[in-house]
Amino acid sequence: MPLALNFPLHAVHPCYMLNRMVQFQRAHLDASFAALSDATRRGILERLGRADASITDLAEKFHMTLTGMKKHVGVLEQAGLVTTAKVGRVRTCKLGLRRLEEEAAWIESYRQLWDARFDELDKLVESLKREERSDGRKQRK
Repeated sequence: MPLALNFPLHAVHPCYMLNRMVQFQRAHLDASFAALSDATRRGILERLGRADASITDLAEKFHMTLTGMKKHVGVLEQAGLVTTAKVGRVRTCKLGLRRLEEEAAWIESYRQLWDARFDELDKLVESLKREERSDGRKQRK
């Protein structure tokens, strides 16, 4: 289907915008979870939660090279979890503006799903226990 150049893309393909938003959200979640998957990066976030720090300070604290720390900070920065600013020869890191609300909501939706499944399983187990007790009483009589 040829695109009409006079109309915005979503006027021609309404699902295009939705699909693009879903793809953006997935990429966003992928970047966040990839950044959070490493213990060192989680430690960096904890450290920056207390105070801003230079890459040198972070490298010393985590016993790694400057190059290694720059790579970790870069991953966190790409995910929007950390921002850096260079003043002279010092690059200072601080927490980014993102608060992981989307990620927390995604996790919460799965927590609710599993809670509901476990609640149903508990009901089934209780039902089977009642049946078993009832059957045991019938056999004794």
